[in-house]
This record gives sequence, C-alpha cells and structure tokens, in this order.
Amino acid sequence: MNFSELQSIVNGSGNIVFFGGAGTSTESGIPDFRSADGLYETGKGGKVPPEVMLSRDFFLEHTEEFYEFYKSRMIHRHAKPNPAHYALADLEHRGQLQAVITQNIDGLHTAAGSKNVLELHGSVHRNYCMDCRKVYTLEQILESEGVVPYCTACGGVIKPDVVLYQEFLDINLLERATTYIANADVLIVAGTSLTVQPAASLVRYFQGEHFILINKTPTPYYGAANYVIHDSIAKVMQELVK
Repeated sequence: MNFSELQSIVNGSGNIVFFGGAGTSTESGIPDFRSADGLYETGKGGKVPPEVMLSRDFFLEHTEEFYEFYKSRMIHRHAKPNPAHYALADLEHRGQLQAVITQNIDGLHTAAGSKNVLELHGSVHRNYCMDCRKVYTLEQILESEGVVPYCTACGGVIKPDVVLYQEFLDINLLERATTYIANADVLIVAGTSLTVQPAASLVRYFQGEHFILINKTPTPYYGAANYVIHDSIAKVMQELVK
C-alpha cells in the first residue's frame, strides 16, 4: 500500500468522518473490551460477567456492586488524549473533518479539542439523578460519600449518562451519525471490531470513494474497505494528517 496516497486523500478532502471504538484510546492507557487484555477477557474470572455488570437490570437491582465495578474498571480519571485524538482535532480545526463518531465513553476526543463529537454510548463525564434529573460531573460522582452517589437535591440515585446493556441508543444521535457517514467523501474507521450493534451497522451507509480501516485485528468489514492498515492508530493518524 502506498501510504503517501492515503496522505494525499486525507489532506485533499474537506469532508472526512471518523468512526472509532475502544482501540482509539488503548494508547491512552484505557483497556479495550474484546482483545486478549480487554475488559471482557480479564473479567471472566469474576462471579458476574462484565456484560451483566454493565446491564440496566444489574444497575437497578445491585446498584452498589455496579458502582464498585464501574468506578474501578470503567473510570480512568488520569487518562490523557493520545496523538490520534490530537490529529483528529487538528483535522477538524482545518475544516476537513466534519464529525467524530465514537463508541467510547471516556471523553478524550473532547479533551483533545474536537468540537463535533457524537458519543453514541454516552460519557462518564455526564451523570444525572434518576428522579429529578439534576446533572453531576464525574468529579462529583467520585468524591461522593459512599459507593453509590445520591442526589443532593432529592436523594435519588445518580446514574452515569452511558448506554448500558438493555438500553437503547439515542435515535437522534444515530440519525445524525448516519447522515454524516452517508455524506462523507472519506470515512476513517479505527479501533473497533465493528461487531456491536446498532453502531457497527452505521458504516454500511457510507457511499463515498475512500473507506480507510485501521485495526489490529480482523473485522467483518475488511472486505468493504478500500484501505486496511494493521498498525498503531496514533502512529497512523499522525502520519495521515501531515
């Protein structure tokens, strides 16, 4: 593959969309989900599988256990954006990148300076009372007394604004993401196995000419991509935006 050709494609486009998953943040020290060192594999030794721990039923019925797992395994308070996040923010600043669509809940795209970030699965940085809907920051959740954070206004349980198993994605957000992908000239997909639905199916709406896939492990969409790169996302994105 001619890498300079990819650089020319990226630098010559004014309508790029990025769709990313957990692999985008692994170089920031945040483990992914399905690799050998991912959350699901390392969590198999526990009594309750991570998929169950992160379900709505478990949150409602075992709130303290949920928060013990959530705070210890899902929150990475000191993680910083890596070069991939900054490269995408740079592309947006130049007016070339129209949207970042992410399955991640870590908020690192925003921390790197990206403005139009569609967080399909929500964000750990947003939390709300389930009774009165008062909003809380991540810091307030982590500094609350006890394992379960309660609303200071009404005493209700505070829930992270993240999409748990058994919950639906925001339909308006999905529609916006679909529109961006359908209208893009260049689609860059990185760090996602493209197996989690309905988010993964969004790439089917791409009608442009250049589909670039960056992932270390195979995905069901390898055959659909025009360019497939098995390498560090941070390294590749840095090179692509030169």
